[in-house]
Amino acid sequence: MHEEYAKLCLMYPAPRSALNFSTPLQLLVATVLSAQTTDVRVNMVTPELFDTYPTAADLARANPTELEDIIHSTGFYHAKARHLIGLGSALEQRFDGEVPRTMQELTSLPGVGRKTANVVLGNAFGIPGFPVDTHVIRVSGRLRWRTDWHAPHPDPAHIEKEITACFPPEEWTDLSHRLILHGRDICHARKPECNRCPLAESCPSAEITPTR
Repeated sequence: MHEEYAKLCLMYPAPRSALNFSTPLQLLVATVLSAQTTDVRVNMVTPELFDTYPTAADLARANPTELEDIIHSTGFYHAKARHLIGLGSALEQRFDGEVPRTMQELTSLPGVGRKTANVVLGNAFGIPGFPVDTHVIRVSGRLRWRTDWHAPHPDPAHIEKEITACFPPEEWTDLSHRLILHGRDICHARKPECNRCPLAESCPSAEITPTR
């Protein structure tokens, strides 16, 4: 595992969040929007969104229809608008408009699950967090980095606990970034590019086509 991770570190020496943000609130909002869509799509709508609703109070007072128009292209816009307005209200009422810095407080907010909370903790506050998304699930399973690699519906919380136990906390955020980047670049869901993967030699799932 650590030898393979060392190779990922060489491939992705300076990983960072693919979501554009300047404040913890912006990252939180962008991450909520990223559900069931791409970071590229989210980055297309957030400039207008952040300009229109710069604070939690602004989100709390947002007109649902106007908010939905801005985020429409990210999909599931009715639910996402509802979550964002509820998020703004909760931040205003319970946290003085500021994004909290603990897993328990973050996951108490509307539309915020453990993955979103880990994204915010690690990328906005520098607090160790290991977001588990579909790329992390796929790549860690193919590499057999976790015992439930064969499970059809693995538990993200279990994956987080098992993998982070093998790495120091200060590495967790970048570890997640690198697995995500590798999943996007090479270890695709349908057609992984094993022939150009530097982990193929040790990966038990690698399918190498001999060159002639």
